[in-house]
Amino acid sequence: MKQNLEIGALILRVVLGITFFAHGFEKFQGGIANTSGWFQSIGLPGFMAYVVALIELVGGAALIAGLGTRIVSALFVIVMLGATIKVKLAGGFLGGYELDLALMAIALYFVLNGSGKWSVDAALPSRNKPTN
Repeated sequence: MKQNLEIGALILRVVLGITFFAHGFEKFQGGIANTSGWFQSIGLPGFMAYVVALIELVGGAALIAGLGTRIVSALFVIVMLGATIKVKLAGGFLGGYELDLALMAIALYFVLNGSGKWSVDAALPSRNKPTN
């Protein structure tokens, strides 16, 4: 049973990482200046487009590897919360913020539980691991 939990966590972590990486990559590929302009059009500072795109791109890659999983996932929760409140909430649940909510819930799982056994985090020495 524990093995199934680890496999499930690995699948969720990699898919979440790929999803955020792709969204960050798209922001840069489509012209980050355009994204910055869109952020300004909805009342956010333009530089936040760069911040969000970097969190998504670098954080997505880190999550795929399982590096800094709790911190990266906490940043993803913040990004999704902001996207939901600022952009998607007015659209309602279906066709609005349902995907953002699902991504936020998955990220919150990793904030609470960490990256799992098959990750860079698990291979790193930690102060919380018992020593023999």
